[in-house]
Amino acid sequence: MEETMKDYEKELEASFRKIQEGDVIKGTVIGVNEEEVTLDLKYYTQGIIKAADMSNDPGFSVMADVHEGDVIEASVVKMDDGQGNILLSRKEANAVLAWDVLTGYLEEKKEIAVKVSEVVNAGVVAYLEGIRGFIPASHLSLSYVENLEEYKGKTLEVRVITVDREKEKLVLSAREVLREKAREEHDHKVAMLVPGTVMEGTVESLQTYGAFVDLKDGLSGLVHISQISQRRIKKPSEVLKVGDKVKVKVLNTNNGKISLSMKALEEQQAEEVEKIDVKQYGSGESLGTSLGELFAKLNIK
Repeated sequence: MEETMKDYEKELEASFRKIQEGDVIKGTVIGVNEEEVTLDLKYYTQGIIKAADMSNDPGFSVMADVHEGDVIEASVVKMDDGQGNILLSRKEANAVLAWDVLTGYLEEKKEIAVKVSEVVNAGVVAYLEGIRGFIPASHLSLSYVENLEEYKGKTLEVRVITVDREKEKLVLSAREVLREKAREEHDHKVAMLVPGTVMEGTVESLQTYGAFVDLKDGLSGLVHISQISQRRIKKPSEVLKVGDKVKVKVLNTNNGKISLSMKALEEQQAEEVEKIDVKQYGSGESLGTSLGELFAKLNIK
């Protein structure tokens, strides 16, 4: 009985509610057809939104995108549409409310799925919250996009990077999302590397302070000049050149960066030679064994 009274109080309160033209109000979808959407406004009459007043997005479909139970905000256009219903416009409400929502997306750095509706000069267009958004070609991918037409109809994960309500300017970026995911994947791969691991790589560049080595799988590390050779060198080019295949040892992976050493492998190799030399001397083998023969007996990977 108590719940019934509460429901009655809500209905009574709704009946005294004042709704005026220009107000933005909420309603629950109770009917959908190709021509219009009917809303329950918790008022003495229902709200009607014509299909043409639902969205500016050319890809929007009333029958596909609106469902019973959806809660919609719309602006009051007329208190009586001629049949006793309140005529509403979601487009008009969107023009007011959407920019606040978009600003929120910008501040939150939220990832949102959008569908590319058309290709324009230097980019593509996708609608978000009913607002036309521009995705520059340079923000579609991590690499250069040659054929923009390939993106038409494609669904992309994007972030809002520019919101200008006065100029009605909305700019989106898929690259920001892709860049972060690539960074997370890279950091995970780096974190999985165990210090002490011996790897093969290719020298990809030489700097005054060391050499960068491509370890494949999107990873590269730095061999500091002090870790290139056991002998002191003034510059990496004394020992290395770009394209050289080298074996390196992982020293550490601090701050997502891979520190490598070639010198550590030389030292390890020398220690192994010394052990074999001592072992052979103790077993009575000839002291005249050549260094080449000793290296041939090593199995350094």
